[in-house]
Amino acid sequence: MTRGNNRHTVFESDDDYLYYISLIKRFKTKHPFDIFHYCLMPNHTHFLIKTNKASDFSTFMKKLNLSYFYHYHKLYSWIGHFWQDRYKSQPVGKDEYFIQCGKYIELNPLRAKLTTNPEDYKWSSYRFYTLGQNNELITEDFLYNDLGNNQASRQKEYTKMIVDEMVVSNYKKPVWGSSYQQYHEGRKERYNFSKKRD
Repeated sequence: MTRGNNRHTVFESDDDYLYYISLIKRFKTKHPFDIFHYCLMPNHTHFLIKTNKASDFSTFMKKLNLSYFYHYHKLYSWIGHFWQDRYKSQPVGKDEYFIQCGKYIELNPLRAKLTTNPEDYKWSSYRFYTLGQNNELITEDFLYNDLGNNQASRQKEYTKMIVDEMVVSNYKKPVWGSSYQQYHEGRKERYNFSKKRD
């Protein structure tokens, strides 16, 4: 989890969001990983990501946060700590709750009352899954195809999909989406959920 220091706003304008996204695209080519879902909020960001190596992701996050800090510092004359500590991450099991975790991330603007319709919020992956909007950042969730026989039915089912209470109640636990024992015995694939929340 990475967020603005003292919950300070880190995206002041659309141009700031776009610049941050351009940085993700640039550094993602050097430190490859899959982004399945994301949401950029005014003072924090959320990602559901699969990494090849933890070290690659750590390097990527360091470069991303530092580069964006320089951008913000130059543009707004910011002085002092910008990000609150380093990013924090937690693993998510590759099971039926994975896609729900992604939608939970995308519904952050709704819970924060930034919009009444998540499709109206530009800075998330929600419209990729509900409207088929092109998004270079996204690797399609591996459970998405199970929602229907064609794109239209998948979009409709994703829109209607209810986030299970397990996803909500386990959001802050060290490991969730699959049992702790299964996770440590290696019977589930390991995924890295870098979630940055308010």
